[in-house]
Amino acid sequence: MMAASLLRRDKRATAAHLKEDLNRTDNSSGLRQLQDLLDAVLNPEKPAADTEALDWCKCLIAGGEGFEEFCKTVRSYDNATLCGLVWTANFVAYRCRTCGISPCMSLCAECFNNGDHTGHDFNMFRSQAGGACDCGDSNVMRDSGFCRRHRLRTGENVPSIPRDLLLMSEMVLPRFILCIIQYLRDGYIEPDTSAERDLQKVLQQLEPQITFLEELTKMGGAMRTVLTKILTNQQTYKELSMGKEDNLYAKKNYDKYLSALKNSDLVSVEEKNQSAAADIAVGAEGGAGAMVLLGTTAPGSPDESAKEEDQDGGQSVGQRKRVKLSSSTKDPYIIDSLKHKCFLEELLFWTIKFEFPQKMVTFLLNMLPDQDYKITFTKTFVQHYAFIMKTLMKSHESDTMSNRIVHISVQLFSNEELARHMTEECQLLDIMVTVLLYMMESCLIKSELQDEENNRHVVVNCSEALLKNNTYWPLVSDFINILSHQSVAKKFLEDHSLLMLWMSFVSFFQGMNLNKRELNEHVEFESQTYYAAFAAELEACAQPLWGLLTHCKVKETQEYTKTVVRYCLETLQIWFDAIGFIDEPAPNQVTFHLPLHRYYAMFLSRAVKCQGLDLDSLLPDQEMLMKIMVHPLQIQACLSEIHSNMWVRNGLQIKGQAMTYVQSHFCNSMIDPDIYLLQVCASRLDPDYFISSVFERFKVVDLLTMASQHQNAVLDSEQERPMLEGALTFLVILTSLRIHLGMTDDEILRSEMVSQLCMNDRTHSALLDLIPENPNPKSGIVPGSCSFEDVLSAVADFKAPVFEPGGSMQQGMYTPKAEVWEKEFDTIMVVLRTVYRRDVQSAMDRYSAFLKQYGIHTGNPWPPYKERTPLHPCYKGLTRLLHCKTLHIVIFTLLYKIWMDHQNMSEHVLCMVLYLIELGLDNQVQDNKEDEEPCIEEHCHDSWFPGTNLLSNLHHVINFVRVRVPETAPEVKRETPPSTSAEASSYGQNSRRLSGNWRENLREAQVFSLVAERRRKFQEIINRSNTEAAQVVRPKSSSTRWVSPGTPPQLVTEILEIRESMLSLLVKLHQKMSSKQNSLSASWLEDPDTSHHAHGDGITAIERILTKAAARSCQIKRNIQDICGKVCPPVPPKKNSPSDKKAMDKEERRQRARERQQKLLAEFASRQKSFMETAMDVESPENEAAMDLGSSEVMESEVLYDCVICGQSGPSTEDRPTGLVVLLQASSVLGHRRKSKQPKQLPTSDEEHIYLADTCGVAHDVRLTLMQQFFKDSSCLQSVSIGWDGGVYVQTCGHTLHIDCHKSYMESLRNDQVLQGFSVDKGEFTCPLCRQFANSVLPCRPGRGTDSSGWHTPTNKATCILVKEVEDLQEKLGLFPTESNLSKEMELVIKDIKNTTQKKYMDYGKNPGSPDNDFLFMYSVARTNLELELVHRGGNLCSGGASAAAKRSCLNQLFHVLAMHMRLYSIDSAYNPWTKLTQIAQHKDADGFDEERPEVPMLFRDVPSLLIIFVLTMPQPLRKEHFTCVIKMLYNLQFTQALAALSTKLSSEERQAWVKSGALKKVNVKPHDLDLRGHVLSIGCFIIQSFFFFLAHLSFSCLPQEEEEFSSLAVCLGLLSSAPQPPSAVHSASCLEWPFNAFDLVTQWCDEVTGRSLMHPEQSLSLLVQEPQWAAPRLLQLPDNYNIIFQYYHRKACTVCKKVPKDPALCLVCGSFVCLKGVCCKQQGTCECVLHSQHCGAATGIFLLINASVIIIIRGHRFCLWGSVYLDAHGEEDRDLRRGKPLFLCEERYRVLEQQWVSHTFDHINKRWGPHYNGL
Repeated sequence: MMAASLLRRDKRATAAHLKEDLNRTDNSSGLRQLQDLLDAVLNPEKPAADTEALDWCKCLIAGGEGFEEFCKTVRSYDNATLCGLVWTANFVAYRCRTCGISPCMSLCAECFNNGDHTGHDFNMFRSQAGGACDCGDSNVMRDSGFCRRHRLRTGENVPSIPRDLLLMSEMVLPRFILCIIQYLRDGYIEPDTSAERDLQKVLQQLEPQITFLEELTKMGGAMRTVLTKILTNQQTYKELSMGKEDNLYAKKNYDKYLSALKNSDLVSVEEKNQSAAADIAVGAEGGAGAMVLLGTTAPGSPDESAKEEDQDGGQSVGQRKRVKLSSSTKDPYIIDSLKHKCFLEELLFWTIKFEFPQKMVTFLLNMLPDQDYKITFTKTFVQHYAFIMKTLMKSHESDTMSNRIVHISVQLFSNEELARHMTEECQLLDIMVTVLLYMMESCLIKSELQDEENNRHVVVNCSEALLKNNTYWPLVSDFINILSHQSVAKKFLEDHSLLMLWMSFVSFFQGMNLNKRELNEHVEFESQTYYAAFAAELEACAQPLWGLLTHCKVKETQEYTKTVVRYCLETLQIWFDAIGFIDEPAPNQVTFHLPLHRYYAMFLSRAVKCQGLDLDSLLPDQEMLMKIMVHPLQIQACLSEIHSNMWVRNGLQIKGQAMTYVQSHFCNSMIDPDIYLLQVCASRLDPDYFISSVFERFKVVDLLTMASQHQNAVLDSEQERPMLEGALTFLVILTSLRIHLGMTDDEILRSEMVSQLCMNDRTHSALLDLIPENPNPKSGIVPGSCSFEDVLSAVADFKAPVFEPGGSMQQGMYTPKAEVWEKEFDTIMVVLRTVYRRDVQSAMDRYSAFLKQYGIHTGNPWPPYKERTPLHPCYKGLTRLLHCKTLHIVIFTLLYKIWMDHQNMSEHVLCMVLYLIELGLDNQVQDNKEDEEPCIEEHCHDSWFPGTNLLSNLHHVINFVRVRVPETAPEVKRETPPSTSAEASSYGQNSRRLSGNWRENLREAQVFSLVAERRRKFQEIINRSNTEAAQVVRPKSSSTRWVSPGTPPQLVTEILEIRESMLSLLVKLHQKMSSKQNSLSASWLEDPDTSHHAHGDGITAIERILTKAAARSCQIKRNIQDICGKVCPPVPPKKNSPSDKKAMDKEERRQRARERQQKLLAEFASRQKSFMETAMDVESPENEAAMDLGSSEVMESEVLYDCVICGQSGPSTEDRPTGLVVLLQASSVLGHRRKSKQPKQLPTSDEEHIYLADTCGVAHDVRLTLMQQFFKDSSCLQSVSIGWDGGVYVQTCGHTLHIDCHKSYMESLRNDQVLQGFSVDKGEFTCPLCRQFANSVLPCRPGRGTDSSGWHTPTNKATCILVKEVEDLQEKLGLFPTESNLSKEMELVIKDIKNTTQKKYMDYGKNPGSPDNDFLFMYSVARTNLELELVHRGGNLCSGGASAAAKRSCLNQLFHVLAMHMRLYSIDSAYNPWTKLTQIAQHKDADGFDEERPEVPMLFRDVPSLLIIFVLTMPQPLRKEHFTCVIKMLYNLQFTQALAALSTKLSSEERQAWVKSGALKKVNVKPHDLDLRGHVLSIGCFIIQSFFFFLAHLSFSCLPQEEEEFSSLAVCLGLLSSAPQPPSAVHSASCLEWPFNAFDLVTQWCDEVTGRSLMHPEQSLSLLVQEPQWAAPRLLQLPDNYNIIFQYYHRKACTVCKKVPKDPALCLVCGSFVCLKGVCCKQQGTCECVLHSQHCGAATGIFLLINASVIIIIRGHRFCLWGSVYLDAHGEEDRDLRRGKPLFLCEERYRVLEQQWVSHTFDHINKRWGPHYNGL
């Protein structure tokens, strides 16, 4: 009852009354009343959307005051010292690496701008997942970076809050929160597909309530404390959560909660089955295997559940079974149990159930500044971690959910203190590892690596959604985050059981995504799973690895490393057993994923490099090393196979894998550890075994024979060469790479940087991206750290951004310094780091360009040999590879084969062989100091060479070799006498191919014998020699020899006589390459100058090697001198078989083809150039006809035009007219001119505005409108020009074509299906010759030049006679042109011109479409083009700059077309302005004029417009005397107008003085006349001179320079008879020449103004004073720092739709703020940017996209991305602000943009245009 009465009363009064009651000491009645009221108000059975309850709560909490005031009061007690502002995705925040302790630190814009970060390494970023501001939190960032408010910790000095202020909140809020929870319980249904929307609905209804909670958190620390108490109080929860006994609803509600809790422990089986079935339907590999019930039904019996699942697995569907491991978790309860003890826990539970609704997340995060809350919340979060994982795996929106999870977890786990606390108290590490294991166990399949049938290993299935969609990343990123804290990482490394768990987790990825080589047909379905596999290994395995490694940097951490290494080896052993691996890898399989190997390698490297451990103590026995080496070696061989096109049937994706493996983000977690591991194995295993393994893996053993022909069982012949190159290159990399073998971090960084810069010049950001850094952000070199900048400045020069004439914009680039090319260029590093093979070529091309430039070497250089840093003592064994007989035999064989020109040898092979020899000479084995003298030892059977030392083997001569060759080989023909020399007998070995049962013997054999066997077998295969003195019994297995299909010719044994040593072969190769007989004289070695040996080609390389060898051993020196002394010309190897023709290496052929192509291109270019030049000259008749005025030569000939389509040359005729290729475009550039030269500033605050009233376009509009109010319309339309806005500008590239050719060209374009960047239907095309964009053809008038005599004949007629003649000429009616092709084309062009601009820019008259309107439009086109021409010349005709413009000008043709059309309109003689200009009117009777409006007075008329009208309407060609007459008359008018305008500015006294002195009768120049002259000059002359340009009889060369512009122009125009002596002495008045009494005429003009005008004096004054001087058009002035624009505009609301646009844009012409692509501002299907471009620039718009910093250009129906005018400190653009570095205005770029706008060249300079479909 009481509640009901309270409900009816006024809310505020009730609240005040209750508050008073509750404040009493005995408050029981108040409490009761409040509870009853709340029971009634907060009734969860009411619909949540009812806002009444919310209003009640607000009033109650405020206790009777207004809620707003209450908020203010509470805020004043805010004691928070942290900012804690929470933001969601897409918010713009900052990160400062200088101030951050944790890499995840972020600041809101306000805290960032109020802190001092000058000179720091910071960037702005768009939040992906949301975040919170860390300002004030010294766990995450340094105090120095706090903003002013949080640095002073203003929160601490706040007075404590009065108890009664929040009393009501403490009472009301628990019930409010309970109410929300009850709604959530009620609304939750177990999701199947239909229920998803219902969940959304529940959340939408709860939005106001949750928003209210959010508002409370924003009231500051005091309110947050109250909320924390309520949320974490277990007692309150207990009392309220279950509901009272008698309340049925509450009971039901609680049951719902319990059932939801119960359900959440199992993934529903049906759902799993469905998803699995779906998988199969898609054809993915994952079948529905054993259903994985996450969390076992009874925590006590993991085994039983595992058994059941195995039975399930038996009847599985799909090709590949899922596999379930028996539960390996330490504690089942981690996964199963959830109990809730307080509101916070249940709230989080529902937040997870509802898949992290944004509002809830924000509320939970907003509370974090409260420390007590933070700890409780983190515990709760950890407790729900497994549940989060399950929900995530079921979610359909896993992306969004992942972001929200990370949004929360990153706030909790970035704090080391908190993370350590959780690890100790809540077993955070156990939970995380277990949860990750569980997650991956849900998608395991059987591995098929090695032994497909009996393989017991399981791997993750990369085609599962879990991996494909990266669903695991939130959990992995949390794990990486906590491992970055030292205290947590140490806990992890000390816990052995955890390490074992983690190793088993890593082994799930070992061998995943197995590739099997397709041998027959192309694979039909290219799976793209490989990216998922690489991402998984990088994120789930490599990043935690780097995290752990950062904590193992010092001696004290040795134990950790030993433990990890031990577990790695154990796990590897388990893996080898599981896949059934013995000694040989299965053929045609490769997996790029060996994380266990890489863990082992990285810890080994760290142990030796930083912890001072001895390598041998961490290595296993030899047998294990041999196993470990196999798979990484397999990857290296497969890389070579993939590049040799052996895997092409597997599709493109296999190339993708090979590239990703070496790509900069992956290489230091993949290829680097692999190569390091192989280096470790090579340094500890028998070198002969290792080398033979390499050649065997690379499948080139058969190739290594002395015979000229051989059979290869495994490779096609075209694959042999690349595979051999691959094997040798790999050996060179293996023996020379020092990344993990002794280089310091700075040296590594330097060599990485050099190799990237050598491939190409790089921008700063590209370099940062390409230099592999430890993926863990806390590790060693952080990009942007000082060492990066130091190294960069040491190795590279900065090339500032420049412009190429074509307009393509360069960015700031770094290019290697000269000394880097000279001393540090390292091809090995380049080869290792190139993703694309072409980059290696690019590096070599750049290197040879450098050598040419400095004159060091002119030919094609070879890769330079680079000295290596010394090896770390632990790895000395690696040099034994270079000193082993097997390698020396290979080297000898290859040198011989190259010298003999055998097939499949290449320069690259020789280069690598020489590199290996040189490495061997530089890295001598220390231990056995052999004598210089040849050691006498008995010949053991495999010895080609006496010992292992390269030096002594170099000069060892080999006489005979026995080879097995096919019968058809050339060697068989030669009869070689059987030799009995000791040499030959030392090769007594069987060369049959072995297979079959030697494997059986291996198992029993000792490791050593295995090596010996492998070595012996390899040697046999290599020399294939067999003498009668054979002492080795042939194995039985020869009968099972493998025979390839299409049985090959029989092998025959032959003996080859060689008699060479490596040295002699080198000398002979030197001769062969230099093609001189004795290229090395015997005394060659005496001159010890080695400086020139560093760079050069193969010849240099051989000389360098011989010099080094001679320096190291005097015997070699003697040997070389002997060889050089007696060398005879090499026997030319017989070209025996056609197959040897192939020996002309492919490379050479390519080289020649390349040279031919270059030659052709050069020739073509020069032809085109000369053609262009001639074409240009012919088609600008102005230049041809332009002569000095004095000269009387006359051009009689017709002008000839070249058609660029059919190539014929000829005149333009009526029947077959020729036309100029032109582009017509509407332009408002002139209309945007202003009076001041300074451009307007772009507003960057609310106080600044741009007013457009002062532009030229507006001024002319106002003038015309004013005239039309008072004067006759037709007369008004002849007194002004339009086209300032939306005028048509015509430009040409200068090429001509026959109009009929053009039509067929357009037809062919129409039928061309290729996607063009232009629209053929709109008449657009590109000039067939220069490819410039065009959309029309302007016909050229036939004839020309025949009547030119009329121009030059001098005249003596009096002025008045000429005036009369002009009048008569004007009276002549224009003859209608005869109907011809030409006239048709002219009409079409006029139609094109009219269609170019919008209707509104043509109709200015009262009645649209009238002839007057047309007439006005026509002559305004002429005016627009003349004015623009003047703008392009910089506003001055005398100052040159015209040559290019003149060449490209089409004014001549344009005026002919316009004139032809204008003469169709005759001007009624009564209204002819000429009569008014030259005669005093006879006063007619005033009868006819009264009802009609008067004409526009002469003084109001626009003189240039009149001039254009006169000239275009008079019959062509015009005689010079008539033209001069027109000019003189108009000059008089112009002069008078200027005087009148001037007089309006005089004060009355000045006027009196003037009148008295009779200034008008004899005009003397007074001081005012200087101003006057400016006026006159400005229009009268400059437009008039433009006319000459039109009449094309004025030679620009004779125009003097600027100062005398007025007088020189006056002379040209015939206003002055001759140039005055001191040019400055010209009076403007001296040019006047009146037809009769000047005074009368002027009086008449003045009467027109003053006489019968209804105008207001102000209005007539404004028309009298015309504004002649407009400054050149400018774009807006932009601020120097982009941040100013960004901060103001990116949150600014659109003026139309009042929302903040998603993509805001700014017009750089007028400053308008528009929504790009915004549907909100669409009108008739056209988006706002396109609309604005039509309105502001007549379809040309220049917009700056605020969020991307780039400029887009809209031109008509097309648009293009122009680039950015803001660059960072390194001269780079930052498109889309991805890097977020500070950007600064690049003045040059902005000038280029403005230049392109003014000169209308966007279409020509920017290449990438696309249609915008009105969608911008």
